[in-house]
Amino acid sequence: MSQLLVGLDVSMKSHHVHFMKEDGTSLTDFSVSNDELGADTLIQKMKETAERNQIRQLKIGLEATSNYGWHVAHYLKEQLSSEKEDISTSIYVLNARKVARFKKGYDTLPKNDRIDAWVIADHLRFGRLPNEMKDAIHYEALQRLTRTRFHLAKEIARNKTYLLNQLFIKFSGMRQDNPFSNTFGATSLAVIQELEPETITNMSLQNLVDFIQEKGKNRFQNPEEVASYLQKVARSSYRLNKTLQDPVNLSMSVIISTIQHMESQIKRLDKEIAKLMKGIPQTLTSVKGIGDVYAAGSIAEIGDIKRFKDHHALAKYAGLVWNQYQSGEYEADETSRMKTGNKYLRYYLVQAADSIRRSDSDYKAFYQKKYQEVTKHQHKRALVLTARKLVRLVFSLLKTNQLYISPERREF
Repeated sequence: MSQLLVGLDVSMKSHHVHFMKEDGTSLTDFSVSNDELGADTLIQKMKETAERNQIRQLKIGLEATSNYGWHVAHYLKEQLSSEKEDISTSIYVLNARKVARFKKGYDTLPKNDRIDAWVIADHLRFGRLPNEMKDAIHYEALQRLTRTRFHLAKEIARNKTYLLNQLFIKFSGMRQDNPFSNTFGATSLAVIQELEPETITNMSLQNLVDFIQEKGKNRFQNPEEVASYLQKVARSSYRLNKTLQDPVNLSMSVIISTIQHMESQIKRLDKEIAKLMKGIPQTLTSVKGIGDVYAAGSIAEIGDIKRFKDHHALAKYAGLVWNQYQSGEYEADETSRMKTGNKYLRYYLVQAADSIRRSDSDYKAFYQKKYQEVTKHQHKRALVLTARKLVRLVFSLLKTNQLYISPERREF
């Protein structure tokens, strides 16, 4: 079947297009605006070229860079799939890193939009393509929420790290040895925002106990011990120059408010995610530790599980695979994880693994075994390997739509 290969180099305002025949012969290249009018122009040119060259198959490729190609890809999919003409159409969203590597196979190609469109078209010609783009709006709707949640979670983590650095300046002892189990808990934050180390040192123990009880809503079992330890770390802390106190306090207050606001927005997202999940049949939430959020984060990125041949393919897509280093009879025992894959899916799988290993005996034992195998980066390594183990279960549950029975429940 004769093919027309269409390479699109997308940008915010326009797309550069290259038409190529399956034997590598270039037919034409041109630009269209990044709007419906431009997309209609592209469709018309594809039809005319296909008719003129007696082509029966269209292969359209574009890179997965930002969201500039999102509209045109879906518009082409919708318009061309509704056509009754005897022309089959496939659209591929290509990994930009793989396209860049493919381009390196040509020694002297310049970097410009025209050449990039040609490279994409030529990449289509050589094959080894990802799965064809499918219409899955319900998955993409979920993606908007789960990816936004991912973004906020990462921002919160960065802000917390920044706040801890500021805390050392204000209250070095509390940063070194915080008497509260959670630095970002309500009582700890109240101490950070409302009290200075010198103030704590000069307070009577009973007044400090009353402060802790009020901010902790009487939840501390031994507030006298906490107050006494807090005074100890306050006495050992550096004293901040008074000129710096107000700027540092304001800076920390702004960061704390930002964190709290983002956490409230994550709660909004979680509620909406739970609503959408009610309309998606799945059994991932039958696993204790995988709630609506972690299930949604995984499903939104996986989409139709039929896209993946087996759990190995799914693990590769998530970037939970390790390099192999072998030469002759030598093969390295320790290798690094490949720095590729879907970062969103990997994040939610790792978060889910961290939750599951706390309640499921199989995953807990596996995590502990991997933790004890090394002396460096124990938690991080064990958690990522546990996430890889989880991939097998996720693939099975999505494939069979069966409920998960935990080791604890199998005994009954």
